[in-house]
Amino acid sequence: MIEKKHVHVIGIAGSAMSPLAGMLRENGYRVTGSDAGVYPPASTLLESFGISFFNAFDAAHLQPAPDLVVVGNVIARGNPELEEVLDRRIPYRSLPEILEEVFLPGKHSIVVSGTHGKTTTTAMLAWIFETAGKKPNFLVGGVAENFGKNYGLGCGEEFILEGDEYETAFWDRGPKFFHYHPDDLIITSLEYDHADIYPDFETYQLAFRRLVNLVPRRGRVVIWGDTQDSGPALRGAAEKAFCPVETYGFDAANDWVASRFSIDGDKMRFCVAHHGKLLGEFEMAALGRHNVLNAMAAMVVAQGRGIGAEAINKALSTFQSVKRRLDVKGEVGGVLVVDDFAHHPTAVKATIEAARGRWPGRRLWAILEPRSNSMRRKVFQDALPKALALGDRVILGGVFRAQQLGGENRLDPESVAESVRALGKEAHVYPSADAIAEHLAAGAKAGDLLLIMSNGSFDGLCEKLLKRLGAAVGVPSEAKSR
Repeated sequence: MIEKKHVHVIGIAGSAMSPLAGMLRENGYRVTGSDAGVYPPASTLLESFGISFFNAFDAAHLQPAPDLVVVGNVIARGNPELEEVLDRRIPYRSLPEILEEVFLPGKHSIVVSGTHGKTTTTAMLAWIFETAGKKPNFLVGGVAENFGKNYGLGCGEEFILEGDEYETAFWDRGPKFFHYHPDDLIITSLEYDHADIYPDFETYQLAFRRLVNLVPRRGRVVIWGDTQDSGPALRGAAEKAFCPVETYGFDAANDWVASRFSIDGDKMRFCVAHHGKLLGEFEMAALGRHNVLNAMAAMVVAQGRGIGAEAINKALSTFQSVKRRLDVKGEVGGVLVVDDFAHHPTAVKATIEAARGRWPGRRLWAILEPRSNSMRRKVFQDALPKALALGDRVILGGVFRAQQLGGENRLDPESVAESVRALGKEAHVYPSADAIAEHLAAGAKAGDLLLIMSNGSFDGLCEKLLKRLGAAVGVPSEAKSR
């Protein structure tokens, strides 16, 4: 890889692929790429790197042949560029292999894994290390707002990585995080997810047990240790570790315990003790119980790498979160539009609770697109209504790419809405973003909070909604966002 000059990235708009392209560019390679449409923020990011890209796949993009091709994990056989690579035997790698071969050698690998919270926790860790002057290398699956991008090559000793359990590539169905060789490993939570890859929860847990088995004796595993929720599964995943295991949470039995949790305006405060000894009081703007847990996971690893409580508190108090985590898109006529990445019942619940804490007193509309490969399936059909019913009103979009799933496997939004109504909340299903925007523009009132939740674009719902709200109250388009 050291001798390669031109790298072409197939699937360059992916949330991890675009920053990898930037990392390769920063390392001196000439980088090109392609995807089935490249839109902001990926297009903006790539343009800022000076990287040329194509908005379609075409075998002609491999003329002349690059020295190496990086193939995204969403790229399947039949893709014209992939077929050209295979026919002409152009060398190719997956994203995790590039990290493993080019960026991780000689670095202390810190891997943040788990069903929920890994993106925010990775960004927090990177900012703590940056604030402490340790010049971290990092790769996170979202734009870390403190850095304005989702990667950094700071030349420090550590490489901080978001460890994704999704498959690596079409030829490697194992999890991405098996390639990251963790020295420090965080597992934030463990609930069934990625039903398209893991047939059941036992298979899902097995991947994490195998990840723990990669941590060397000199390393460390850090897990959320509260006995409810993910606690038993997490302890089971870590029980055969060959290295020390440290637990954090709210239960007194944990090694690291948070207490005196409070919200003061737009700030959250809490105290942390280690084996009964007070480490300090901490403050941050990222609200919600789940963000206390994210911060605790980050501080445990930071402490282990020699960063003190004062530097940790300074970093947390200035942490600006990750884009698409309660991201304010605009306010029109007193109606606040907020975008979030939540795409699992537990994440939906945590997001709604955090939004309640940040904007108390507002009527909250919970608006969800069943888009992720798990959310599109019936696996969450029973758990989803209870989470959504934490909102005051509920709107569900149609299942993304519904035609790809048979009716026996596909989530039924109407059934979810019916269950929400049985819990005493108004709920409706609309087939398109345009229909949802029309309904909300007509029904939302000043003081309302419209919480849009999807792990994709929701067909531009936020933008469509702001436009319709603006038209309804006569606000010029340039005055909508804030």
